[in-house]
Amino acid sequence: MFVLQEISPNVRNIKQLQYAVLLRRASQIKEKLRRKEKYKLLTCLLSRFQHFCFKFTCSQKVRKPNKGLIDVCWGDPHRAGVKPLTFVRQVLAACLYPQLVDSDKLPVDVRQRAQMLLKGCAGGSVGSYTATAGISEIVHRISAFITRRDGGAPSHPENIYISPGSQWALTNILNVLVDSEASPKTGVLTPLPCYSISSMSIVGLGAVAVPYGLCEERGWELQVEELHRALESAKGVCKPVALYVINPGNPTGQVQSRKSMQEVIRFVSEKRLFLLADEVYQDCVYGDKSEFVSYKRVLAEMDPPLSDTVELASFHSASKGLMGECGLRGGYVELVNLDPSIMKYIYTLFSADSCAPVLGQFALDLLTNPPQPGDPSYPLYREETQHIRSTLVHNVKRVFEVLNSLPGFSCQPVEGGAFAFPRMHLPPKAIQKAKEMGMQPDVYYCVRLLEEAGVFVKPGCEYGVKEGTHHIRFCIMVQEDIMEELLRRLTSFHTQFMKDFS
Repeated sequence: MFVLQEISPNVRNIKQLQYAVLLRRASQIKEKLRRKEKYKLLTCLLSRFQHFCFKFTCSQKVRKPNKGLIDVCWGDPHRAGVKPLTFVRQVLAACLYPQLVDSDKLPVDVRQRAQMLLKGCAGGSVGSYTATAGISEIVHRISAFITRRDGGAPSHPENIYISPGSQWALTNILNVLVDSEASPKTGVLTPLPCYSISSMSIVGLGAVAVPYGLCEERGWELQVEELHRALESAKGVCKPVALYVINPGNPTGQVQSRKSMQEVIRFVSEKRLFLLADEVYQDCVYGDKSEFVSYKRVLAEMDPPLSDTVELASFHSASKGLMGECGLRGGYVELVNLDPSIMKYIYTLFSADSCAPVLGQFALDLLTNPPQPGDPSYPLYREETQHIRSTLVHNVKRVFEVLNSLPGFSCQPVEGGAFAFPRMHLPPKAIQKAKEMGMQPDVYYCVRLLEEAGVFVKPGCEYGVKEGTHHIRFCIMVQEDIMEELLRRLTSFHTQFMKDFS
């Protein structure tokens, strides 16, 4: 059963408290382990940490982690141990310290790229403001990238806005679509499970998140029949104006087929809905039969009037994928088939915050225009990106193999994205214990996993799941040895957990 999310701010805050428990626990464990490295007093620290733990029954034996914390709850590759790409960091270093441009300490193509990027800045400095939509030359190069990516389907620079991350751009586009004073309220169809920040943004703007369930048994497939059901469920509650899709999925890791995307486009055309396509993980696709195709391309290759009338906003980011530069805050949105008067309003809306960070804009330029064969930096760039891809492929296979071998776990194949989202079939006694502790069952599981095994993952309830199901989400963009240690700890903990509550 899926429930419309029309939630007051106070209630939303209360729902977030359970996850805040995990954040607090993780911070405490990190601090304890940091002190362990400094003072070598692990026994004393773990004893003191016990005072912060939940009050389990006196008869329950609480096991404590005796090794470093494995933090895989974020979609932050560098936080998880993935090394920054050398070419990217060298170019950014030269842009921040232009004296490097004139030295021989960096490859010639790095110095040339830095010089080119700085020429697009007022005063030749990264410290200058830029145009609202972003540095013009970078916007044009992003447009050329989109055209190449989409098999020649034209992309127009005037329809592209660089933003401080894709989520910021999504919220601004939602601002255009949502009328907070409308009656009935504005509705946005959102996937369940769904990236929690996106659904919170929808509700926070005064709209109603109308959930459509992804079919877990079919690899988290988006089924158009479910879209019709969701739209019907909104009658009398809100007026849906948009459909939000995440491809590749977050947290679910599915990759949509071209046929599925065509069905979605026909659906939004028939129902007169705006299409919001979150495609930030487009570089991370590793299913044997999976291929990323953008909604922009699928729409462009469909016959008129669909290709000329369906309104689309497509989002991408330098934070996700192989680059993983989350802290630089660089994303973009491309708008398709919007009325010119609406485009003027969007320009005004984006202008309210001056411009995106310049280093984030540079990161987007490097993302969309990486080194090419023949460039001095290409061999190392290719080696580093292939290593990340091969690591992801290894991790995906290992997660699928190990989790599906454990009693009480089932994990759908991860075709793309940065996360695994396995389902847990928890024993009734564990569910009852969680209730007694005032927690959702998956939150209780995550707290125990954190405190006893030192593994920090997120509970599935944060993303919205089908009633009666329980999941965890963790990042797979980590080094192979970290993934193996994670799976070893998870296997040991889960085996004991299921035994304790059998």
